[in-house]
Amino acid sequence: MDHFNFNKESYMTFQQRYVVNSKYWGGPNDSSPIFLFVGDNVDIMEDIEYVGFPLVLASRFKGLLVYIEQALADYAQIIIDVKKNMSAENCPVITVGGSYGGMLASWFRLKYPHVTYGALASSAPILYFLGLTPENGYSSIVSKDFNVSQIMELSMHRLQAQLVTTP
Repeated sequence: MDHFNFNKESYMTFQQRYVVNSKYWGGPNDSSPIFLFVGDNVDIMEDIEYVGFPLVLASRFKGLLVYIEQALADYAQIIIDVKKNMSAENCPVITVGGSYGGMLASWFRLKYPHVTYGALASSAPILYFLGLTPENGYSSIVSKDFNVSQIMELSMHRLQAQLVTTP
């Protein structure tokens, strides 16, 4: 499917996969927010099972959770449809993602400001492109932030000590 092309081939369709969790939702009458969690490099079901932050947001703000995987134009169409089907046209959408999903969340906000009210991008190197930033820029910053190099060095020493003392 090609959202930006009107040629005959662009009308081909495929099964969209998304999950809606309304456990904490306050409903459309309260204009409770909709949190759109955009997938990253794993199956959407793994995101649902292991990523807890969206649940915290939903429980705190009486939000509807929508987990989705696909492309930005697909996100827009699904959110428009979910809002219509749940009579939630007046509910704001906040796009949430981490790492690559965070990049997608922020780009989605830029590309579709009429669909999403805001974006929360965690650990998202949104401006990290070849030739635009230093080759090891992201790793360097992350290492400094979390002292990963010191932790790795200490871990290697401990592992080496274990290997020496183990027969």
